[in-house]
Amino acid sequence: MYKILDGKKIAAELRVKIRADVSEFKKNTGKDIGLAVVLVGDNQASQIYVRNKIKACEEVGIKSFAYYLPEETLQKDLNALLIELAGDDNVNGILVQLPLPQHLDSDEALKLIPESKDVDGFSANSIGNLCLGTESLVACTPNGVMKILEYENINLSGKNAVVVGRSNIVGKPMAMLLLNANATVTVCHSRTRNLKEHCLNADIIVAAVGKAKLITVDMIKDGAVVIDVGMNKDEHGKLCGDVDFENVKEKCSYITPVPGGVGPMTITMLMYNTYISALRSAN
Repeated sequence: MYKILDGKKIAAELRVKIRADVSEFKKNTGKDIGLAVVLVGDNQASQIYVRNKIKACEEVGIKSFAYYLPEETLQKDLNALLIELAGDDNVNGILVQLPLPQHLDSDEALKLIPESKDVDGFSANSIGNLCLGTESLVACTPNGVMKILEYENINLSGKNAVVVGRSNIVGKPMAMLLLNANATVTVCHSRTRNLKEHCLNADIIVAAVGKAKLITVDMIKDGAVVIDVGMNKDEHGKLCGDVDFENVKEKCSYITPVPGGVGPMTITMLMYNTYISALRSAN
């Protein structure tokens, strides 16, 4: 019998704790915790994400600073804002909502965010620290996956883990986190041969490739833990993940749904990272 990994419930419980921690921080330091969110252009999906992040800040008691820049913003103007925020003591975390308009260089922009304020965990320094096993702020989605596994006391040590997807935002940091938890990790991607064979060997599968229902029931071994990071639309326009949930679930020990699985954890971990950034700054 499978168990649903309820990310929505876990995220709600974590936010209660984060709110209490933020309140305690304010009481001890007399300071607010601040998160700056920068959005360039009018990408509708990005606008929704930013609204959700600002709402989450309100929920846990973090002060949000939202900067909405026009589509035609020049690199030098974006860079100037980020340099200003980097030096602002009221800002503990800086987030540039991706993707940026095509004429802007996201790598150049992200390099201007100090490691201590990189609450997205996307910078080269943050990724480097993760690879070295050094304490740093970790990309929110993979960190959210780890919190779900931790919440359910799912032991990763010695387990075979397959990560399907190699993006800098999810796949690569996810693989490093699993490796740091003593799992034996295989990373699969669009050039991988025999994806099914790799998946059938996995005790834990993390699907993060952005392809609707890619992972099917014949690719899962009995009792596997299946984490679905995908967010897609199926042939009927309905929201679905990278895993064929309805057919796969009966074969699993644990599985995350879409929606309501990993998604709610991502913004919660952003709030957590912002709190941790403020705590380190104060210390």
